[in-house]
Amino acid sequence: MRPSIENASYWLATRPDHHPAPRLDGNRNVDIAIIGAGFTGLWAAHFLKQLEPQLDVVVLEQGITGYGGSGRNAGQVSSGIDHTHKLAIAHFGVDEARRMSRVGLQNIEELQQFIRERGIDCDFERSGQLAVALTPAQVTEVHDLVAAAEQLRVAGVRFLSQEETRTELNSPLYLGGVADPGWGIVNPVKLVDGLQRDAERLGVDFFEQTRVRTLEHVSGKIHVQTPAGTVSADKVVLATDVYTHQLFPQLLRRYIPLYDYILVSDPLTVGQLAAIGWRNRQAVVDFRTFFNYYRLTADNRILWGTSEARYYPPNRVEVACDHSEPHYTALRESFRRHFPQLADLDFPYAWGGPIASTTRLTPFFGTLKRGRVLYGLGYTGLGVANSRLVGKILAHMALARPSELLDLEMVQRQPLPYPPEPLRRLAVNAVTVSLRRVDAGGKPGMLLRILDALGIGFSS
Repeated sequence: MRPSIENASYWLATRPDHHPAPRLDGNRNVDIAIIGAGFTGLWAAHFLKQLEPQLDVVVLEQGITGYGGSGRNAGQVSSGIDHTHKLAIAHFGVDEARRMSRVGLQNIEELQQFIRERGIDCDFERSGQLAVALTPAQVTEVHDLVAAAEQLRVAGVRFLSQEETRTELNSPLYLGGVADPGWGIVNPVKLVDGLQRDAERLGVDFFEQTRVRTLEHVSGKIHVQTPAGTVSADKVVLATDVYTHQLFPQLLRRYIPLYDYILVSDPLTVGQLAAIGWRNRQAVVDFRTFFNYYRLTADNRILWGTSEARYYPPNRVEVACDHSEPHYTALRESFRRHFPQLADLDFPYAWGGPIASTTRLTPFFGTLKRGRVLYGLGYTGLGVANSRLVGKILAHMALARPSELLDLEMVQRQPLPYPPEPLRRLAVNAVTVSLRRVDAGGKPGMLLRILDALGIGFSS
């Protein structure tokens, strides 16, 4: 039997002592209640107190702080909002994509400054990203990606030849690559803990192991019902991402819950690290549709993940989905193909985590209960950095404060919907087969061409 997420996820298993906040016991009357103590909820709390320090804010978490996607991700910190600059242009047009690239870069710079000013020890490194091509067709995509960055006036993104790429990270599979200096890496759970401590310093109250059962709109207040008490709030911020449909099933039409899976190795020896290089410690991703993503931890372990996400019908997000032996086997096999010189490396940590994927790969926003419940979700795998933006947007929405972020098209316009069940599972299966064929060297079929014409991207 596989261990629980608290022991399976490297970040959670190696977490410094975490003393959960108490359960809610009794009733509270507050200005704003936040549901979810992951990155989104923590950033929303921070910006709410920044905008209005006297607010009475509470955070309710069904598990422990960071239990969801915030404690299960790869800790890659993106400098963009969409998955690539090319996709941003396809989804939003050049002008909006240019604006998004500026906002995304400013976001990571502000995050870096926040970590430094607050003295949060979370192993943050502005190490950049290396995207690698494994086929000649992908080398063409590398050039397209660099051209898109130039079109959006993003500085520093450059093409790497096969030799230059292998000098950065030595794999026999690499044929070229692109370097983006904007990205970073972080220990996400250490960042979660630092954000929680800072929020508590500002006067935010936390209640962990407190599952929200229902939200009711009564006499201008939202009553948040939990097993042992009720929080009555003027506004409620849903910071629940992929878990949101467990409270509001109607939002499922805008996202689909998927599970990604990750391995983390034993620490590399000096000799093992020398065999592959990686002196600059970049976050890495390859150009396949179902790509591998990887990075080094602070103690030189290799985190190795796959975007070949699994859908568990009908829209399941539960403990039973936290592990997938076929994914773990495939991950080990793919690692050995990339780095045969480290074929004997052991991976003692293995886990899965749910993500909320939208058809345009970026978050969406809205309100419920006559505008008193606000939500922002759908990171599609890029939540470590983008959760800060979403938290800031939600704070401004909750307080009706102006911000240029509220004018972003992804805030103003919702993504195209996914089909309901049983069409949903059939569509997922059909698209998966088509994408695997492309990754094997085939050309996109009719289905993928139609989806591309609709502006729907597939990459988690």
